[in-house]
Amino acid sequence: MKHTIRVEVAYHCASKCATSSTKPHPPAQGQRLAARLIERLPTCPIPEIARLGRTLRKWKDAFLAYFDTGGASNGPTEAINGIIELGRRTARGYRNPTNYQLRMLLIAGGLDASTHTQL
Repeated sequence: MKHTIRVEVAYHCASKCATSSTKPHPPAQGQRLAARLIERLPTCPIPEIARLGRTLRKWKDAFLAYFDTGGASNGPTEAINGIIELGRRTARGYRNPTNYQLRMLLIAGGLDASTHTQL
């Protein structure tokens, strides 16, 4: 198979995966599209697409659960956790709880350092 055709097929499959969860259509239709992708992609003769299909099949329950939860994800929770972890790493050595709290507020965007001359 020519390289350009492989790239075109790969792009088409990637866009179908993205479309299954982002296009404004009923969740049942998106779930059917996702289930078809899980069924068909592993049999693709292009190794990269077949590998994507095997990965989707392995994560089938989690992938299809997206449609049962109304598109809910743990992304916002992970973002907040990332900010907290960043604060913990940069605040090592703080012995004063007030200074630690101020540092956390500063990192999380809840404190404007320009108005506090002691910081």
